[in-house]
Amino acid sequence: MGDSRKVVVIGAGPAGLTAAYELLRTGGYEVIVFEESGDIGGISKTVNYKGNRMDMGGHRFFSKVPEVNEWWDRMLPKQGAKAKDDLILGRDIPLSEGGPDPEKTDRVMLTRHRVSRILFMDCFFDYPISMKPETFRNLGFINTVKVGFSYLASVFHKLPETNLENFYINRFGRKLYSMFFEYYTENLWGRHPSEIDASWGAQRVKGLSISAVLKDIFSKIFHKTDRKVETSLIEEFCYPKYGPGQLWEITAAEIERMGGRIIKKACVRKLHRNKEGIIDEVCYEKEGGEITEKCDIVISSMPLKDLIAGMNGVPDDIARIGLGLPYRDYMTVGVLVKKLKLKNTTKLKTLGNIVPDCWIYVQERRVKLGRIQIYNNWSPYMVADPENTVWVGLEYFVQENDKDWNTDDASFADFAIGEMTELGLIDDKDDVLDAHVERVKKAYPAYFDTYDEIDWLVDYLNKIPNLYCVGRNGQHRYNNIDHSMCTSFEAVKDIVNGISDKSNIWNVNTEQEYHEGGAGS
Repeated sequence: MGDSRKVVVIGAGPAGLTAAYELLRTGGYEVIVFEESGDIGGISKTVNYKGNRMDMGGHRFFSKVPEVNEWWDRMLPKQGAKAKDDLILGRDIPLSEGGPDPEKTDRVMLTRHRVSRILFMDCFFDYPISMKPETFRNLGFINTVKVGFSYLASVFHKLPETNLENFYINRFGRKLYSMFFEYYTENLWGRHPSEIDASWGAQRVKGLSISAVLKDIFSKIFHKTDRKVETSLIEEFCYPKYGPGQLWEITAAEIERMGGRIIKKACVRKLHRNKEGIIDEVCYEKEGGEITEKCDIVISSMPLKDLIAGMNGVPDDIARIGLGLPYRDYMTVGVLVKKLKLKNTTKLKTLGNIVPDCWIYVQERRVKLGRIQIYNNWSPYMVADPENTVWVGLEYFVQENDKDWNTDDASFADFAIGEMTELGLIDDKDDVLDAHVERVKKAYPAYFDTYDEIDWLVDYLNKIPNLYCVGRNGQHRYNNIDHSMCTSFEAVKDIVNGISDKSNIWNVNTEQEYHEGGAGS
């Protein structure tokens, strides 16, 4: 590589791979990526189990950032012909002129219809909550009146947004909050919303509120073509033929084609700083041994907690903040069934006439289950036999090494299947053909404990000249894929242009324009 500057990238998720790819495309850099697991894509990986693919968390590809859309299109061009299910059902979808045919090639991005609903009181409610007659029928007259007066009260009496509970109440009213946000949020985080920083809501739901829903409805009625749409209200999104992991596997192959190295099962443990405070060595474990790699620049997407713990010379107070940063972990049970009992009462056509949902948010308090993915609806190519089987993902929010995390796979799968029966998704275990359990550590950076002191930690890290923190865990910020990628775009710009002020990297996703709602993406 001659005089090339050596860049160590920690983590082969969206942020790490984007940074590696952009640096290699620029030229003049030797790039090495260390990935702790044996997989590509981080929490955006796709697991292939006997031809049935699992998306870890559900990742919709939608962005208002042109640079991101162009990047995705370069890796996976948008479809120019119909996908398998659209062909069978005769559904019309937007096609890209000259784009690839998903029936003939794999390197293709599909256009999918967005359907997300909430399962509550054994009824389906739109997510986000809509103002349809069906919503009011499901709520009942008394609850509808209570919701209306509660929302009016929130309009005229705003609470101080000192926590997530008040944030939701200000936008939806106390009654709707208690019905559709309180339990789900506590199930997701293991903390009551009153204990969670309001900035989580500012990032994840941003402009979404009852007023935003009403504005969108009236925009449709009056056919406004220039209406601004909150991300949670989008009706279509893009999705790789074989799930999000396919995008990152292609990116990894491009990185290696351009001369970059990706070392899997390499767990970074130490980052050594010299007398000038610059990181000059990264130490990682692989196959029981410890290997040291010299470096000029470090781009880190590893959890801030682990990054701080692995550096020498960290002041006690900064170390305390890093140690106290919380995370929520995640388990998915993939369950292959002959059919679902849920009836498709919508006008949307689906293979096997299954319900059309990508996600179903579970608000039923009698189960632990947080969310259901129906992989058939994300892409027909995610399922080995989409015409005769339904492949679902049952999502549980857990803590690493808690009772659920430590339960053996077979027992936890049995428990999850029991909850499917309890909710009326299947008749009994005889409907189940197969099951598979996946665990994801530190899936969701959380906004409590020492999070309210994170600015001190960020200021400290920004003073390390050759360290750039990117991505969801790298910034302890609940970013979507596009925002994670944008942090890497900004980091690469700073590196290439010799810019020492890193505020542009941390300012990604602090605008109040949009963000995807819910727990995934």
